[in-house]
Amino acid sequence: MPLFGNTFSPKKTPPRKSASLSNLHSLDRSTREVDLKFENGQWIAETGISGAVDWREAQRLRRRNQQLEEENSLLRLKVDILLDMLSETTAESHLTEKELDELKSVSRRRK
Repeated sequence: MPLFGNTFSPKKTPPRKSASLSNLHSLDRSTREVDLKFENGQWIAETGISGAVDWREAQRLRRRNQQLEEENSLLRLKVDILLDMLSETTAESHLTEKELDELKSVSRRRK
């Protein structure tokens, strides 16, 4: 048993992944250099009028997006209702055809 031959050498731990809760890391360098403020869950540039115009445009686009999502949801609901109505009408039509065929066969037997 060697006295100094088997030295303790721990394995190196892997580096941690930075799990940032901020979305600043996804911004490009020029945007990060601008003074930013955090409002309503979004980072907004404080660059004066041009930043305010961009912010207003972004707000307008968010509202428009929300309206379109609601319209899309309503249209999907309407399509689902129409498909249900079509299925019901098709089923009724098949039943009517079946009854008509049965009546024809009964009529032929009587003749």
